[in-house]
Formats: sequence, structure tokens, C-alpha cells
Amino acid sequence: MATRRDALQALGGLIAVAGLPGLALAAAPGTERRLVFVFLRGGLDGLSAVPAYGDPDFSSKRGALAIDAPGTTGGALKLDGTFGLNPLLVEMHKLYEVNELAVLHAVASPYRERSHFDAQNLLENGTAKPFGREAGWLNVALAETAGASGLALGSNVPLVLRGPATVSSWSPSVLPAPDPDLLERLAQLYRDDPLLAKPFAAAREAQGLMEGQEGRRGMGGGPQAAVALAKAAGTFLAKRDGPRVATIDFGGWDTHANQIGEYSPLTRNLRLLDRGVVTLKSALGPAWKQTAVLIVTEFGRTVAINGSRGTDHGTAGVALVAGGVVRGGRVIADWPGLSDRALHESRDLRPTLDLRAVFKAALAAQLGLGEAALETKVFPDSRGVKPLAGLFA
Repeated sequence: MATRRDALQALGGLIAVAGLPGLALAAAPGTERRLVFVFLRGGLDGLSAVPAYGDPDFSSKRGALAIDAPGTTGGALKLDGTFGLNPLLVEMHKLYEVNELAVLHAVASPYRERSHFDAQNLLENGTAKPFGREAGWLNVALAETAGASGLALGSNVPLVLRGPATVSSWSPSVLPAPDPDLLERLAQLYRDDPLLAKPFAAAREAQGLMEGQEGRRGMGGGPQAAVALAKAAGTFLAKRDGPRVATIDFGGWDTHANQIGEYSPLTRNLRLLDRGVVTLKSALGPAWKQTAVLIVTEFGRTVAINGSRGTDHGTAGVALVAGGVVRGGRVIADWPGLSDRALHESRDLRPTLDLRAVFKAALAAQLGLGEAALETKVFPDSRGVKPLAGLFA
């Protein structure tokens, strides 16, 4: 006979799969449009991800970090006459060619210092200063949207998804799968339990959904987890009655040293990002046509290489927007140039586009938020930042 102790042990394994005991897999979506927020924590080097090979100062300023022009061995994948994608981003280049990827360069949040913690907090809280509020802009947006639910993929709910709206989380389990017979007995035993019935059923559904996709192989920690989380995000969002907003944290982009080379962390992460995006598209299936994926980082990096063959914390960088609703196949940039006179504080790419303009455009297109809510509640005191026009269909 199943006991309460058995229930708690089984729930421990299931909750590791489902993230939170209140995982709401059956929440009414209210919209067919989906939004995925991918945060590359650590500061992606935008000039490595999207080299400005056509800028006359690119090669001299980047030195050993410079990526050659398209058409050369190891050269960039051509986007236009000025910009290319890093040659490791092959699958993302394919999305660009079918107009499902837009590249935004020289972008930044309102932050102009160089602290990871402050930069990440500001970008997530939606205000113009670090620790400006305790809620995140994506959660506030959900609170303003009827029927849309949010899901954090990873071990924690990031600040951007914390706040007044109820959200859920999911993270891969490293525990043994609970015995199916025991789970069935517990389901019968706690069918009418006001405390355990609902979270138990939701956790079972989450476990069954993910095990049906390939079991839990490769779903543990480490860098490969980014691809696993992308697959999980697509699987959950593809459900007709599933969440419509998801977040994925992808760390490890701080490249102060040894940025160059086949085995560098940047090389590894760019490959994983490329795999993760195509994995997300595959898992979403037909829902990809209704999806926007925002890929951002807290700040860029210095234009010049440092003494450790890496780059230090910078200012402007790059953002990537993918999905079936994206009017892609283009680079959106008011390019400031890389001459000495053009650089921010004589060292960084100068920002010419506010990331909040991208976020506002995504929230308007995917969640239907109006201008009043965007500029007063979601991004307070941001009336001067208008949604980027024409980015989404």
C-alpha cells in the first residue's frame, strides 16, 4: 500500500522534473503566438558573433580576433556587404537566408558601466537602473496579458520572469525515474487530496512529456544543458494548452582570456547556441511559425584584444531575433563605425539602438501589449523608446 512517505519521495523526483509543484501545463494560452527569451549571460562578444568585416577599421582594431571576409577559408557567412555571421553559426545562417533570423547590431540596454551583476539586473528588471525594482519586465508583461502563461527553463526562475504573474519552471532531473506502478497507486491515493492532487498530476504530465522525447539522456548539467533546455522549451510551448512564454539562461560568455581557438569557451558556446536554436525550432514544429526568439546578452565586449587573447567588458553588442514571425534576412544597425573617434570611451562599440525597443516590439507583436502598458508598467519611464517598427509580421 502506498503511504504518504512514498508520495513525498516520488514527488521529490517529479518536482525535480517539473521545477515547481504548481507547474501549469494546462493554462489557457489566450494566444497562439509564442515568445522565447534566451539570455546569454557573461557578455557575448558581438564582433565575433557578427563580424563587421566591411568596416574599414575592423581588421586593424580586432587584430587576431578579426574574422575574414566571406568567401575566404574560415571566413564569415555573408549577411550583407558589411556584416557576416561567425562561421560556427551555420544553422542560424540558414534561418537568415529564409528570412527567419534578423540581426541587430550596436545594441545595448541603458546601462553604461561594466558590472555583470548590475547589467544583468537592469536588463531584466526593465527600468533604467540596476535594482530599480524587484519584478522583471517579462513577468509584468504577463500580468498585463490575459491568458498567457510563462515557463522558466533551468534550475532557477530568472529575475526577468519574477513578479506578480504566476509562472512555472522546469529543470532536468538527475534523479532516478520513479517506479511507474508506484506513481499510478499514488495518483489514485491522492486523487482527491487538496494539497497534492494538482501538483502531482502536473508533474507527471511534465515527466511523461519529456520522457517521450528521448527520456532524460543528455538532460543533466554542463554546457550541453543549453541544447536540452531549448528542446524542452520547444516541447512545452508546442502544446496547444501549454505556456506561451519561456526563458532560457545560457551562461559562460565571459571571455577575458583565450577567446581564440578550436577549444575555446567561445567556440564551444557558439556551436551550442547554433544547435540550440535549430533544436528549438524542431521541437516547436508547426508552432515555430508563431514564435519569436529573442537572444540577448547584458553587454558587449571591447573592440580590441587584450593581453590574455580575450576581450574585456564592453558596451554595445549584438542581439539576434529568430522565428517564423520575424521579418528577417536583414541586419538592422545604425552602424557607428570602429574608428577611434567613433568608439564609446575610446574602447567599445558605441550603442545606437536601445534593447528596450526590441523588447517592446516583441511584446506588442506576441502578447498584444499596447503602448501605454509598455512605457509605464513594463518599462517604466521609457516614453522616448519606441517599439522597433517592422521587426515582426
